[in-house]
Amino acid sequence: MLTPNKLSSIKAELIQRKEVITRDLEATDYFDIERAFETDSVGELSRYDNHPADTATDLYEREKDIALVEHAEKEIKDIDHALANIEKGTYGKCEQCGKDIPVERLQALPTATHCIEHTPDNVVSHDRPVEEEILTPPYGKFEYDEKDATFYDAEDSWQDVGRYGTSETPSDFFDPTMLDYNDMYIESDENVGYVEDIESFVATDITGNNIQVYPNATHQLYEERLDEENVMSVTGNLGGAELEPFDNDE
Repeated sequence: MLTPNKLSSIKAELIQRKEVITRDLEATDYFDIERAFETDSVGELSRYDNHPADTATDLYEREKDIALVEHAEKEIKDIDHALANIEKGTYGKCEQCGKDIPVERLQALPTATHCIEHTPDNVVSHDRPVEEEILTPPYGKFEYDEKDATFYDAEDSWQDVGRYGTSETPSDFFDPTMLDYNDMYIESDENVGYVEDIESFVATDITGNNIQVYPNATHQLYEERLDEENVMSVTGNLGGAELEPFDNDE
């Protein structure tokens, strides 16, 4: 039963808690959320030269400050409501069923206005953040993703775009020592548009004849490795020599 002494103790606790919250908010100037722009709070005049991850960190901190202020203001509102109920003589009664709220619950949560059976906090939201609709892997949701496709697919498309830069850093990968800043994207070492390295510089016609070599960096590396092993190959230096037709069965 809620005795006058217990009620007086809870009232004093509510008043003290309100004073603490109000003092903290004023001391931090309400977490400085009154500034017009988030950039003002971090002293930045421009975001032009900032890494996207740094900008995201500042945005997260600003969102956290706003959430903390909203939480504190909600608690003050609940305290004022509880104090008003004390003045009206209705404190300790469930606002839905009218039954007495257990004293133990009021001591643990002085702002409680419902019994445990009817508290709105019993509802647990399973809503997911709307950001998850766009924060999905760049590929994996199309027909041929995650399959051994030998043609240009969504993964190849992502890799082509990733070559122009991403927000990844070496710390985002398992083995940062093996990566270059120009390769900061998923599976950057995978070939795009072909399977084997040799396919990037060797071509034939539709019948497998008329072998052509298109010199590139991969071809040069291939030549150097052949020279080291003292091996000749039809895909090496043609030098004007006639080559046997390519056999598709080999």
